[in-house]
Order: sequence, then C-alpha cells, then structure tokens
Amino acid sequence: MKALRIVGRSIRDAFKSVFRNFSLSMAAILCATITLMVVSISLVIAANIENATKSLESELSIVVYVKKSATEDDIKYLQDKIKGLDNVESVEYKSRDEWKLEMSEYNPSFETLLENYPENPLLDSFVVVVKDATDLEKVTTEIRNFDMVDSANFGEDAVVTIVSLFDVVEKTTLIVLVALIFVTAFLITNTIKLTIYSRRNEIEIMRLVGSSNIAIKLPFIFEGFIIGVLGSLIPILVTIYGYIIAYNKLGGHIISELIKLVAPFNFVFFVALIVLGLGAVIGMLGSLLAVRKYLKI
Repeated sequence: MKALRIVGRSIRDAFKSVFRNFSLSMAAILCATITLMVVSISLVIAANIENATKSLESELSIVVYVKKSATEDDIKYLQDKIKGLDNVESVEYKSRDEWKLEMSEYNPSFETLLENYPENPLLDSFVVVVKDATDLEKVTTEIRNFDMVDSANFGEDAVVTIVSLFDVVEKTTLIVLVALIFVTAFLITNTIKLTIYSRRNEIEIMRLVGSSNIAIKLPFIFEGFIIGVLGSLIPILVTIYGYIIAYNKLGGHIISELIKLVAPFNFVFFVALIVLGLGAVIGMLGSLLAVRKYLKI
C-alpha cells in the first residue's frame, strides 16, 4: 500500500510539475517532438526501402532456355536438377508453343514473323525465381553448367546494379535511423537535465526533510514519461495522416509499380507505437540519468 501511495503521489506531482514549470517543459516537449518527427520519417523510409527491395526481388527471375535437341525426359530431369539447387524458390516450365502464343498476343507483328518459319524457332524454357536476389548470379552460373541448357540469363548488369544500390540505401538508412535514435536520446536527456537543474533547490529541500532517493526520483521519472509521450503526439498524428495521404496520392507506388509502398494499415499504427514507446522510454531514462548523475542523488 505504501508503494502504491508513493507511485500515485509521484504521478500527481509529475503532472503538477509539468504545468508549474511550463516554459521548461515546453522546451523539452518541443525538442522531443522535432527529434521524434525525424525518427518517425526515417522509420517510414527504412520500411518502404525494405519493402521495395523485397518487391523488386520477387520480380527478378532467371530465364533458362533448353536446347532444341532435348527430349521430354531431358526437360523433366533438368527441371528437377534446377529445383534441387540451394536458394531456388520456384521453377516454371514454359514450352516453345506457349512462348509463341504469348509473343503473338503481345504484338501481331511477331505472329506474322513467326508464321514465316516452317517450324517454331523458339526454345522451351524455365523461369526460375530465387529466394535471395543477391544469389542470382551464382544460381545462373550453376544452371549454365547443366547439360541441355542452351543459355541462362537474368539481365546481369542492370539487376546487379539495382540490387547493390537498394542494399546500400537500406543499410545506410538503418545506420542513420540508429544514429537518430541516439541523437534523440541525447537531446531529450540534456533538455530534461536543464529542467531538473533549475529545480535543484527543490530537490535539496526534499533531501533535507528526509525523503528517500526513490521518492525524489519517481516524480521526475514520471515527468520525463509525460514529456516523452506529449512530444510523440504530433509525430504520431503526422505519421498516420501524412502517410495515408501520401500513399493515396502516389497510388501505392513510387516511379514504377515495381517499387511498391507499404500499405498504410496496420503499418502506420505500428510506426506510431514505436515512436510513442521511444518517446516514453527516452523521457524516463533521460530524467533518471539527470537525477542520478547530473545532480548526484
């Protein structure tokens, strides 16, 4: 019961303190708002880069052309060998007749051209999808060494460049995001330190009347929690409504339909929860560090 009374009194005092020291509290809240806004935007960008990478990778495939002399047994054997490779997600067989029909439907001029041949000049093929786009080149090299393979291609130069670029951007964004979280913690902590420093006389009086360290620290910890939560409200609202509006305006993709954005629901609420948690935790830790180390209580 005593512990509950201390916690209840600490929460009450924390709310009173936020409004009693309104100008300093507002400075801390504003600092939290600005930094958490940047963190929120970075989270959205990082998630969309990862989503775009996965979306693009799922569209990348290897086209394997089978030699014209291959029999049905050879084709079945080759399909099984390709399926048995590490990192192969799926193997789809497409006959020369299917290619002819597809090309004819795509452009009537192809149909006219193909009809001039006494027999279908196209080759049977497999469309191979890999689990990880970074292994496209390795899997293609292995397939090229198989018997009855005429050729295997995946658009080497362009694909390797795109995959490498997305990988660099994704890693850079994650590094920036982690750095921003540390910067956010540093700024909020130092702003709260200034708030607590201005009330050092109040803390000293509490010590003189015999208040325990826990009784002194708790109101400041809850105050940091309140500041962090209040500072996260605007970033949360901007994230939810801003992202939904941007998603609808862009039609769910950037530049090309290959680069798809993450669907708003439940993504925006997940980001909002992370921002809220960061604000609350950093606010509490900032207050705790300020009380323990800066004022040496």
